[in-house]
Amino acid sequence: MGFPENVLAEGERVEGSLHPHPLTVLGPVVLGFVLAAVGAGVSAMTPDDPTGNTIQVISIAVVCVLAIPLVLVPILRWRTTHYVVTSHRVMVRRGILAKEGKDITLSKITDVSFQQSLLDRVIRSGTLRIESAGDSPDEVLRNIPRSDQVQQLVNRLIDADANRRAGRMVAQLGERGAAEEPRRPPLAQE
Repeated sequence: MGFPENVLAEGERVEGSLHPHPLTVLGPVVLGFVLAAVGAGVSAMTPDDPTGNTIQVISIAVVCVLAIPLVLVPILRWRTTHYVVTSHRVMVRRGILAKEGKDITLSKITDVSFQQSLLDRVIRSGTLRIESAGDSPDEVLRNIPRSDQVQQLVNRLIDADANRRAGRMVAQLGERGAAEEPRRPPLAQE
């Protein structure tokens, strides 16, 4: 499921759409398999009598109760976190049931930096920090795949956005100047 195109402004195009690095859910997935194996092991080792059946039901219930916050929620959180870089802004959308979003226009971004630990370098991910003008705190995007390339992309888009805005201003000033230029009387011929 991609990011919905209906949130884009006219002329805006998606340059990058990503989720946190897939390895961020490796731990919960492995834990899910371990919980399933424990539940299956307890069920296989208990006798098939009323006491054993009670133990089996309790073990399956415990596995299910543990799996929801430890496995299902992290996977859903990963899947419902979107980082979208467009030609006009950086959009962040998070949330499973309750949603939260932030849009940072490229013209308001004052600095973009990335940080990678040794493990991040091995798996090609990192943390991206976006500083913007105004009172809002920095936006920290963790576990970004190819964070160094995303940082370079955002910096290129900031430059392109600034050039586009400057070109538009020059064009508007040129139109206004041509419309307001006074007519000069013809030069007298000698």
